[in-house]
Amino acid sequence: MATLTFDTLAYAKKLKAAGFTEEQAEVQAQAFAEIIEERLATKQDLKELELAMRRDLAAVKSEIIKWVAGMLVAQAAIVATLVKLL
Repeated sequence: MATLTFDTLAYAKKLKAAGFTEEQAEVQAQAFAEIIEERLATKQDLKELELAMRRDLAAVKSEIIKWVAGMLVAQAAIVATLVKLL
């Protein structure tokens, strides 16, 4: 996953200004930075996911086309056989 920029020092300073102790502010800032890094998707992550989905959809489309073409051939063979029998 790509790295996001999060200024933990500035965040900790804001927490201290709001009444947190220095230790609380530092722990909160570090925990928040870890959560952002682990769980937040970047534009690059989303682009990679989109490309993977497009490849998968193309593969599924190809399989469906092959299946439909096979069914058309089978149907034509069945119709030809029935015409000969009747």
